[in-house]
Amino acid sequence: MKYVNRKQAILLLSDGTIFHGKSIGISGTTFGEVCFNTGMTGYQEIFTDPSYFGQLMVATNAHIGNYGVNEKEIESDSIKIAGLVCKNFSFNYSREEAQGSLEDYFIKQNLICISDVDTRALVSYIRDNGAMNAVICTDETSIEDLKIALAKVPDMNGLELASKVSTKEPYFFGDENATYKISALDLGIKMNILRNLAKRDCYIKVFPFDSSYQDLAAFNPDGYFLSNGPGDPEPLSGAIQVAKEILENDKPLFGICLGHQVIGLANGISTYKMFNGHRGINHPVKNIITGKGEITSQNHGFAVNKEQLDNHPDLEITHLHLNDGTVAGMRMKNKNCFSVQYHPEASPGPHDSSYLFDQFIENIKG
Repeated sequence: MKYVNRKQAILLLSDGTIFHGKSIGISGTTFGEVCFNTGMTGYQEIFTDPSYFGQLMVATNAHIGNYGVNEKEIESDSIKIAGLVCKNFSFNYSREEAQGSLEDYFIKQNLICISDVDTRALVSYIRDNGAMNAVICTDETSIEDLKIALAKVPDMNGLELASKVSTKEPYFFGDENATYKISALDLGIKMNILRNLAKRDCYIKVFPFDSSYQDLAAFNPDGYFLSNGPGDPEPLSGAIQVAKEILENDKPLFGICLGHQVIGLANGISTYKMFNGHRGINHPVKNIITGKGEITSQNHGFAVNKEQLDNHPDLEITHLHLNDGTVAGMRMKNKNCFSVQYHPEASPGPHDSSYLFDQFIENIKG
């Protein structure tokens, strides 16, 4: 069996803490902010989600790789996580729809992975000590050299990453004869967002992160969309300006995750880096407008300031995260604009919140 002679590997946290494991696939070192996802399924969608760019993913599910990979289950054109940490890695898979093993997928895309880690202890440590940078090493580089290299890795706070994952050129998605036209600003957009919009009779033009309002408006859209994505929202001055101009022109606007934070910043609401972000497919949210609860898919390490939002004359909170009371959704009282801090397109995750896409279409209809 492959796992008998696998090389020893380590995960070194920026505070000097070391977790031991074994190497999967290619050898080397990889750096990023360590975070964890509590989802029990959907690992391929998670690994290809652009919002995870620059992060070392810890999978809390004990088994990773057991159902292989399928090209239909991707959220972008490649793996976006910086590395993977897991407990039990399955070299074999047992699903008819699988097109290959996760190990081969990692090797093909040059992803460094470490398994046989005590992920329960690791997640507990991160929860107590907060998100921090780390390095996975599988090639016997000395601890001292790793510490020197790790100290040079920029902190996620203040880090602009949307430019690393956004499309370089505009492209179209959906049926060009659809009823509605949407201009989408790509800050790290997931494929399933585009699928959900197209399914609702939308033809979408996707624009690079640094596009201007004039670029988006030239498509003559019925509505505008600001996507999810990685990194700190505050450096995205261009996207914030685009949001301001969309609102000034009173056009329908919908934002998800990073797009939600950008809309907050466009209204003078500050954002902050969370001690630990929300990442998983079982996060409880309350819809304040309807009083109903939703189980949601989430992936974010930043949030908008709730106190400032409460005191803003033109904004109101529409959704709250029930675990910690953070803002999960908001809307403008005087504009055709709303946003959420979670993922109504799921992939992976429950479909409790898919109605938000319908709400966007209803807003477009007026």
